[in-house]
Amino acid sequence: MELCPEYGKASFLERLEREIGRTKARYPQATYVGIADGAASNWQFLKRHTTEQVRDFYHASGYLGAVAIALHPKDLPQQQHWLNQSCHQLKHDPGAANQLYQQMLELSQSQTHPTMIQDNLNAAVTYFHNHRHQMNYALYRDNHYPIGSGVTEAACKTVIKQRLCCSGMRWKETGAAVVLSLRTLILTPTRWNQFWNKLNQYGFPVAL
Repeated sequence: MELCPEYGKASFLERLEREIGRTKARYPQATYVGIADGAASNWQFLKRHTTEQVRDFYHASGYLGAVAIALHPKDLPQQQHWLNQSCHQLKHDPGAANQLYQQMLELSQSQTHPTMIQDNLNAAVTYFHNHRHQMNYALYRDNHYPIGSGVTEAACKTVIKQRLCCSGMRWKETGAAVVLSLRTLILTPTRWNQFWNKLNQYGFPVAL
């Protein structure tokens, strides 16, 4: 879930919080897991509503590429080998995030690198220093938690972009909201029947 300071954010968050509240009321014993990248606004929201927070694995592993280049600046096969090995380690080995952090910290302090390589390496060190407590992926996998936010991002593309961003389309807010509400009902399992059951029970308000 990406929470950006765009128009309508406050209304979106209010609606999302209501949906979270209804879900928690229905499944009070469930473990609620928040997963996101490094954006601070994501975590400010997720920490209020989830018991476990997971740093998106693919976002975290992306920083390892900078370490691979710093380790093997002129050897592309060695870069790829180290990167593949380290991504596997990060995903499957307990304590891997701390081990990789120590390795990249020592590398950043013990060798002199070209400016761009050093800057990217420093960014990786900072990222792992700040967020490695949310990178216990071996435990998350054992607990069957999601470790990547790609499903949510793909849903944004499927639900919104594919419907609203076709060639020549122009939308006003009201029309887009109606179309997307209908689209989410159709694409979300059980929602379509819930919608019609509610209409059967309470009727449909008709403006006079």
